[in-house]
Amino acid sequence: MMYDPEQYKRKITKEEINALPLRRYDGDICLIRTEGELQYAVNRMKEEDLLGFDTETRPTFRKGKINLPSLVQLACSDVVFLIQLNWVSFSEPLISLLADDSILKTGVAVRDDIKDLQKLSPFRDRGVVDLGEVARHIGLETHGLRNLAANLLDFRISKGAQCSNWANKELTHQQIVYAATDAWVSRLIHIRMEETGLMAGVSLD
Repeated sequence: MMYDPEQYKRKITKEEINALPLRRYDGDICLIRTEGELQYAVNRMKEEDLLGFDTETRPTFRKGKINLPSLVQLACSDVVFLIQLNWVSFSEPLISLLADDSILKTGVAVRDDIKDLQKLSPFRDRGVVDLGEVARHIGLETHGLRNLAANLLDFRISKGAQCSNWANKELTHQQIVYAATDAWVSRLIHIRMEETGLMAGVSLD
């Protein structure tokens, strides 16, 4: 299928987004709550070349209060891993994955996610691609995850669970699907950017 990269450089309106079909991730989701499960997940993810990446943090409504990530989402080609940091520590297996430049970790505003994770344990990230930065670099009018999904994938995603309490040890079904969808969509957007030639000439690290 032939694509014209210029067609994606227009501004997409809220009305256009709301008219698109709603999609959510409906594949396998694996919650990670033990060190053994984390090691299994990391071993599985190291079989991939590209992972969708995102984090979720409990919202704060008090000025000056900063919360750190409670959840790390990483999407493979056939499964999404949700790593609950209230159950399992942000430790060497996950850090080694985020520092592995042979595996791309891709998502929107992930530079901020990395900075927050570095507050849990210092590390040097490698192979992390911020799709929002890529979108700005190539002149797209839309930079957020929801807008990029609409522009490049022709569907919309829900942001309804965004401000829920991610620090809860037991996540709701809505939270689980929402979190998995964000990582899954990030991976799809990256693939579509490559297919359309939008990634051509962009430095990925």
